[in-house]
Amino acid sequence: MTTAPGTYAPRPGAAPLPRMIGAQAALETRMLLRNGEQLLLTVVIPTLLLVLFSSVDVVDTGSGKAVDFLTPGILALAVMSTAFTGQAIATGFERRYGVLKRLASSPLPRWGLMTAKTAAVLVTEVLQVILLTVIAFALGWSPHGNPAAVLLLLVLGTAAFSGLGLLMAGTLKAEATLAAANLVFLLLLVGGGVIVPLEKFGSAGHVLGLLPISALSDGLRDVLQHGAGMPWGDLAILAVWAVVGLAAAGNFFRWE
Repeated sequence: MTTAPGTYAPRPGAAPLPRMIGAQAALETRMLLRNGEQLLLTVVIPTLLLVLFSSVDVVDTGSGKAVDFLTPGILALAVMSTAFTGQAIATGFERRYGVLKRLASSPLPRWGLMTAKTAAVLVTEVLQVILLTVIAFALGWSPHGNPAAVLLLLVLGTAAFSGLGLLMAGTLKAEATLAAANLVFLLLLVGGGVIVPLEKFGSAGHVLGLLPISALSDGLRDVLQHGAGMPWGDLAILAVWAVVGLAAAGNFFRWE
């Protein structure tokens, strides 16, 4: 088709894939940040727990300042709240209302949609980490250790919790996902080494230490509180959870 100078020929077709993923990621991020329940889980609860337990001597966190023990656990809780609980609930209801089915029929491929959701989770986590870090410094936090180890722990933790969250959202009904995700959040908050040291649970602490929240909390605590190097044991636990969770989500996730 030829056109005269100064005119435009129609060019139907999908936008470039990176642009589609970027646009979907921006939309997913706005939806996460505008949801009141999501903000409660991702921002309000971790912030309140950090301020409360750092200021009031309720839990025996061992020697040293309470904020030095609590901050790594609260950072792990923030990752879980966004990558697992928030993502599971949001994706479960999107699946129920047919949003995922319609998006799956769009030019954006399914893996591109999951990439956009992951990007939105990462953006939200960055904002969480910045906010919690500022608050922790205001409370007297004195971190140590290798930032690369912290970053690797957060990335593997995100992958592990994302896989588990998507698995739950893609296999259970929305109402069941809502109940189960919140229940798991509460159970892991209490028994995952976030606020209460695993040593307080006696012999059960060894089993609880295999949970992803425990591995992430302990790994971050070893690095940020004790200045340890790469926590290979905790990284291995998170890597196993990430591989198993993402593989299971890929195999069993139902779009309708």
